[in-house]
Amino acid sequence: MSTRTVTVNQLKEGGLVVIDGEPCKIISISVSKTGKHGAAKARIEGIGLLDGKRHSLIASTDDKVEVPVIERKQAQVIAVLKDTVQLMDPQTYEIYEVQKPSPEELGGKELQPGMQVMVMQIMNVRKIEKIIE
Repeated sequence: MSTRTVTVNQLKEGGLVVIDGEPCKIISISVSKTGKHGAAKARIEGIGLLDGKRHSLIASTDDKVEVPVIERKQAQVIAVLKDTVQLMDPQTYEIYEVQKPSPEELGGKELQPGMQVMVMQIMNVRKIEKIIE
């Protein structure tokens, strides 16, 4: 898994965090005041980058959380199958399959063999982000 560890008080809105094993983009952070016997608590709301669902996390501001590391690479479409797409990395010539995105996710365009695409790799999962023109 490609993640790094940070404390909750280092997180910012628009950043990334792993909530329930799902990489999420942070949409809101609210911090409560410190109590008489405890530390401040943070409530973090995020949208999953892979599943698109809303996730929340409540943790002390001193707790450590995982932040995903995103790698973006170009790839060439080799074949478009029913539910998957075969891609080739132009640097290593590695061939791999990813889930076929819907045309709405790609701005209404259909994938064709020979096209260049941008692939996001996050926590050992690859996903086509966009078509490179």
